[in-house]
Amino acid sequence: MKLNQKTSLALAVCAFIGLHGTAHAQSNSDLLKELQSIKDRMMQLEKQLPSQKPAAIDPDEFNRIRAKVEAAEDNTESLGFKGLRISGMIDPTYVYNKRQDTSGFVFLGNLESENTRPTENSPASSSYSYDNSYFGVAVLDLQKETDAGQKWRLTLAPHKSASSGYNTGTIVHEASVSLPIDGPSTRVFAGQLPDWTGYEYYWSNLQPLISHNLLFDFTIPSYYSGAGMEFTRDKWVSKFLIGNINATRQAPSSKPGLTYRADYAKGEYSGFGLAGTHTFDNGTKVNLFEMDGYFIRGDWTMQGQIGVGTAEGLASNLDDAGNAMKASWTGVSGLLGYKITPRLQLTGRADYIRNHKNGGGVFGSVGSRNNDIYTPDQRNGFGLPMLADGSGTDGQSGVNRYALSIGTSYLISANHTPGSGLWTTGTWFKTELRYDGASGRVFYDARDASYKKNNLMFSSSLVFAF
Repeated sequence: MKLNQKTSLALAVCAFIGLHGTAHAQSNSDLLKELQSIKDRMMQLEKQLPSQKPAAIDPDEFNRIRAKVEAAEDNTESLGFKGLRISGMIDPTYVYNKRQDTSGFVFLGNLESENTRPTENSPASSSYSYDNSYFGVAVLDLQKETDAGQKWRLTLAPHKSASSGYNTGTIVHEASVSLPIDGPSTRVFAGQLPDWTGYEYYWSNLQPLISHNLLFDFTIPSYYSGAGMEFTRDKWVSKFLIGNINATRQAPSSKPGLTYRADYAKGEYSGFGLAGTHTFDNGTKVNLFEMDGYFIRGDWTMQGQIGVGTAEGLASNLDDAGNAMKASWTGVSGLLGYKITPRLQLTGRADYIRNHKNGGGVFGSVGSRNNDIYTPDQRNGFGLPMLADGSGTDGQSGVNRYALSIGTSYLISANHTPGSGLWTTGTWFKTELRYDGASGRVFYDARDASYKKNNLMFSSSLVFAF
């Protein structure tokens, strides 16, 4: 029986496979001889195989397809879709807060000023707090880049944008433009931008836990309005902005502030960054500085942050003239994550803020006075400690705060978006159990109208990002 050329080639390959499986029983010289013999035979068979010419292409069909492609490209460019990327995120969230005696969904709730006190028409659930932070939102992100490298971005977040607590009713989280100068490594940018301090991001699709750490919530700005520059040099990316801090327009006779950040990517898995913010108005001077870092490799994720800050007129205690004293604090936050499976990650986080000086008070949380009656931030736990029945303060030193969180994040499905940068797409189900504590009684217990040293919160959310 005769074998055709393709069959002979296949038999030669099979012979090689069989030889490989029994090679351990042969000497090295015999094995090399047989391998060379099979290699020579295969080369002979390949030369004998008939060459196949490619199928002829119909010129008319080719021209028709080319015309359709060019028309589609022209139409996309004329409609403004070229270089346009649309993405979004939604995360309905359930929250149980023990001391507040609340249990229910947090979704599209307003963020009022941190100085707004609860009233009948403005409940406490509307103010910014660690149980009403940047979760339970719907976000739409629009980005456009031209052929010349100019970038435009508009991020909309109804009710919970970065500026919601300072400009009630706004839905704009970011509105910015970035222009290259002498190449893409040096850029000028302007507009309204969310804060860039620390290792955590605003939205739920960019972090494993639901709530944010204490430093993110209470020791850094929310947003900036102004102009600045960004520089990319080797492994360094640095930027600065001069403008308004937590304001769309400054008050009369006020001065702009300075904020900056620098990041260094040591390698593929680790890096660090530092950031600072400084304002220069008399009586309202703020100085913030922090350093953060990360190590992400394999199943492990490690992130950390330390920060220090001072703010004139934000402390709980008063000076001899009856004015609030300078607040100061030092804080640290650390996060550790481990992927139990490729889809399931377990995450733990620990935060601590030392805040006893001048009665306590931080950049994002203050107590209040009404006819010399003092009340701490009884929801977030900052300020002077109270007697258990709330009849007065318990000392003149502010409380130190800490928080411990543990949570899970399960990736239900992943959506792959090429060139999406930091924006992560997919669907997750997340849970978090959080314990907050203080060195004194600052948490108001709505069930018996008393003050406690701790609080417990449980939350879960379904996150979808595209």
